[in-house]
Amino acid sequence: MAKTLKVTLIRSGINRPEPHKRTIRALGLTKMWKSSVLPDNLAVRGMIRSVSHLVRVEAAK
Repeated sequence: MAKTLKVTLIRSGINRPEPHKRTIRALGLTKMWKSSVLPDNLAVRGMIRSVSHLVRVEAAK
């Protein structure tokens, strides 16, 4: 299991429910195609799961 995850915003948060917009922002994603490297823990995985249709997740090296 990777210790960090690279999360990339691949779909816009425009016209999405407010909780999704807040989750995207909390993940550190501000613009399309920008990435954020986050620790692999349950809290981050839960946030990713709630917006999984908007992001791409990879194991960071």
